[in-house]
Amino acid sequence: MSIKFTFQDKEYSVGDTVKVNYKIKEKDKERIQAFDGVILSVTGLGENKNFTVMKKASDGVNVERIFVVNSPWIDSIKKLRSPKTKIRRSKLYYLRDPKSRSV
Repeated sequence: MSIKFTFQDKEYSVGDTVKVNYKIKEKDKERIQAFDGVILSVTGLGENKNFTVMKKASDGVNVERIFVVNSPWIDSIKKLRSPKTKIRRSKLYYLRDPKSRSV
């Protein structure tokens, strides 16, 4: 399974920190909401690719959201930064709950 996907001729992979601008429809209005975080996983093949983004919210709570790559509701995806080291895993689920660190 591939750990990369392309959106508007730009390539994104697991471990990248991205900002996804998502269109939200409320009654008759439409607005754009930003969701920024780390790409945890890329699943699916071809047209059915999904990617999971996790962001850190207040009080140490993590919020995850799954986006469909070919969704008409995604306005844009911007890569904020790449990982410092090479990512050797296809799924970064170990970022969900760091147990080895003491708080």
